[in-house]
Amino acid sequence: MILAALFFIGIVLVSFEQWVLSYITIIGFVSLFFTNKEKRFMISLLFSFLIGYAIFLFFANSVETLDITKEVRIILNRLFLAFIIIAVSINHLIYNKKITWYNNKPNWKNQIVLPFHKIDTFTFWVIGIVVNVVVYLFLILQKDLDSILSLFFFCLLFTLINAVFEELIWRGIMLSSLMQHTSSFLAIIMTSVGFGLLHLAIGFSLFFCLLISIAGVIYATITIKTNSIYPSIVFHMVINIGMVYSGLII
Repeated sequence: MILAALFFIGIVLVSFEQWVLSYITIIGFVSLFFTNKEKRFMISLLFSFLIGYAIFLFFANSVETLDITKEVRIILNRLFLAFIIIAVSINHLIYNKKITWYNNKPNWKNQIVLPFHKIDTFTFWVIGIVVNVVVYLFLILQKDLDSILSLFFFCLLFTLINAVFEELIWRGIMLSSLMQHTSSFLAIIMTSVGFGLLHLAIGFSLFFCLLISIAGVIYATITIKTNSIYPSIVFHMVINIGMVYSGLII
C-alpha cells in the first residue's frame, strides 16, 4: 500500500510538473528498492513508468509551442504515450522478464460476481457498451451533421491510438506484471487509479479522474475475466468516440 501511495503521488506531482517535490518520490522509491529485495522488480516497474510519464509530458508540452492544429496536437500527444510503453518495456528487459499483455482470444465463460448477483462476462460487457452508446448518442444527436462529419477522421484516429495505447499500458503490461507480484485486488486498484490520475495531464479535474478510475476497474475486471485485452480496447474505443463527440476532448 505504501508503494501504491508513492506511485499515485508521483503521478500527481509529475502531472502538475512539481519537479522539486518529485524528488521526494524518487527518494521513496530508492529507499524501498534497497530495503525490499523481494519487490525490486515491482518497485522499478512503477518508477520506470514515472520516468516514461515525465518524458511523455516533456514532448507533449513541446508540441504546444508548434504552429499546428489542435487536432494534430492531440494526436501527437496520444502517440507520445509510447514513451511510457518503452520505459516499462526496458525495465522488463533489464530484469529479463517476459513482456505479457493479455494477448489472447477472449474467454467469455467466466462470471463476474456483483453484490447479490452473478453475471456472465459477455453480458456485462455488452450492457456496459450499450449504456455508454445510449448516453453518448443522446449528446451526439444534438449536433448538426456537418459537425459530426468534420470530426469523423480525427475521432477515428484518436480513438484507435488512445484506446490501444492506454489499454496496452494499463490493462496490458502494467496489470499483467503487477498480477504476478501482488494481489489481484491491489493490481486492479493500482492500475485503475493510476489510469484515472494520468488524465490530470490533459486538464481533467481530480473528481473526473477518479470517475475514470472506476472505468479502469471495469476494464481491468473484464480483462482478467476474459484473459484478453481486446474486449477492454473495444469498450474503451466506444467511450472515446462518445467523449470526442460530446466535446470532452476537442
